[in-house]
Amino acid sequence: MKIKALLLALSVMSISAFAQEKVKYTKDQVKKMEQYLFNEGFSGPSPKKISTLILKDGSIHKGYCDDIEMKKGQIYEISIKDSATKKPGRFNAEKISEMYIYPSKFEKIFKAAKHYSNVRSMNTHKINKTFTDDRIQFVNQTVSLKNKKDDMEFLMQTVNPGFNDIITVYHDPRAKEVGGSYIGMGPRLGSNAGVVKSYYVKKGDKIMWLHKDDFDDNYDFLFGDNAEFMKKYPKKSVEWGFFSFLVYEYTEMSNG
Repeated sequence: MKIKALLLALSVMSISAFAQEKVKYTKDQVKKMEQYLFNEGFSGPSPKKISTLILKDGSIHKGYCDDIEMKKGQIYEISIKDSATKKPGRFNAEKISEMYIYPSKFEKIFKAAKHYSNVRSMNTHKINKTFTDDRIQFVNQTVSLKNKKDDMEFLMQTVNPGFNDIITVYHDPRAKEVGGSYIGMGPRLGSNAGVVKSYYVKKGDKIMWLHKDDFDDNYDFLFGDNAEFMKKYPKKSVEWGFFSFLVYEYTEMSNG
């Protein structure tokens, strides 16, 4: 047992050492890491397209959304008018397992205008993720808003559905963005202008609000169980603006 404990301690020390070493990346590598790989985050459903609710009891309800109730931008109650019977129904998030919606045209246009108002976003965001015609999935999660409030069930949008095997990232509708400077009437300038400052992140049984200022403190929790990843991307060498890439790369390396 003592030998196993010693080997574990040496392994932890080795990973920690990797996290302290600095790696220098080429311009092409940095450009790749800056690409925004998450799906676009949307706050609510289009009232003109059919939303689908799957309740925890297995029943399915389809209808047009006519009202949503939120806390800090997260959905905790939704009202829909049944698409067949026209009967109104009101559902609390604690009764819903999943929800599938279509974002409104207004929100898509607003998001696109915001992204293409700064140089970094124009170079890192894909327009097809902003103007998507696909359904957006929301799932029930129990979370403490900004890690300060009592736990409550909400419907939250997964923004990394294609690579959320280990780490799931949820949209924070109230997230702020890194600012930038303007020259005349042109787009915002700055290496990090437009970078989203926070998400809700789940790994294992733990779900938390992750702000860019707390990224270093949580880096080992998120990625530290993969020594190969930590050696290639030590936290002293990366930055918050690479977050979507890092989650993707960690998932690929862990599943490989």
